[in-house]
Amino acid sequence: MKTEKINEYIEYYKNSLLEDTIPFWSSRCLDKEFGGYLTYFDREGKRLSTDKNGWVQGRMTWMFSRLYNEVDKKDEWLSLAKSGYEFLKTSILDDNGRGWFTVTREGNPVRRRRYLFVETFAVIACAEYYKASGDREALELAHKVLELIFKLKEDGTDPKFHESVQTKGHSLTMILISVLQILRSADPEGEYNQRINIQIDEIFKYFVHKDKKCLFETVGPHGEFLDTPEGRTINPGHAIETAWFIMEEAKYQNDKTMLNRILPILDWHLELGWDKKYGGLYSFVDCSGYQPEQIEWNMKFWWPHNEALYATLLAHHLTGENRYSEWFEKIHQWSDSHFPDRKSGEWFGYLNYDGTVSNTLKGNNWKSCFHLPRQQLLTWQLLEEMKQGEK
Repeated sequence: MKTEKINEYIEYYKNSLLEDTIPFWSSRCLDKEFGGYLTYFDREGKRLSTDKNGWVQGRMTWMFSRLYNEVDKKDEWLSLAKSGYEFLKTSILDDNGRGWFTVTREGNPVRRRRYLFVETFAVIACAEYYKASGDREALELAHKVLELIFKLKEDGTDPKFHESVQTKGHSLTMILISVLQILRSADPEGEYNQRINIQIDEIFKYFVHKDKKCLFETVGPHGEFLDTPEGRTINPGHAIETAWFIMEEAKYQNDKTMLNRILPILDWHLELGWDKKYGGLYSFVDCSGYQPEQIEWNMKFWWPHNEALYATLLAHHLTGENRYSEWFEKIHQWSDSHFPDRKSGEWFGYLNYDGTVSNTLKGNNWKSCFHLPRQQLLTWQLLEEMKQGEK
């Protein structure tokens, strides 16, 4: 990628992050009365609900802490991070380290889920906040919750299906790669590489099927292909996100074998997920070419495009291959022409198959101050690194 193009993209992603996305959230998310973040907003930022989602609290605590750690030591960002951390500690995590998926505004429990995603995002929140604040208690809490996650991953949580139906899911293994990477950055003296490599090996052992050129979301207990709607389901966004997690690890460990092993996963799911008629990435694809059972399968959600933007730029940076810069530019152009809300700020999250806006909500239990600003920050930082390499 030429220097002038790099400079153009630096300006775009830096300004989008610092002048649009972060101001949209930082100006309205803080609950000054009860702590934590209010995140359920309509297009203009009007609050539609005061319930708080557990994983959103973790994600946003991580985001504001990361901004403080890597962009600017702003008191505002540290204060926002502290509010999220304190709410996580007192209202989201129980004494054992398990998290509530939903609590009231005041922090009273509403709903728990079997899945461990609230806990994984609590770990990255505590780790990044420790790095920002130096509060040792936050690091200790991160380790406590992490060990609980691994115990429950091994022992299992309450089963969703009858014991006659056994499956293995990709999501937790995938997320743990990133969780361990973030904890390693905050706690450099810890031993994390081996655990990360174990998660990566699990991805390839169970979920990657080279014969079908797919990374599956759900497989049998030993990685068996399940010829069912659930078993055939491909989530392009998750596969692409997994790819950049592992590319980051290949970069960190300077492991070309690991890099070459993961690049086909990125290639398969860019091709499989891209809508060749209307553009954009599908939400779900059936690996056998059937119509997926998910009603929203052909919608274009914001977050897979965030993952694909960073993944393709990182692949271009690590390999020098122009096909990845071409993918990056294609995804950038499509995303920029469809997702940003030029009137009210931030991004629309949910588009129809043809790229028209389906739902104008800016925040809910899934969309918050995370995927978009994380991508904008990482892309901006990587472009700065690429610029230095051009000199």
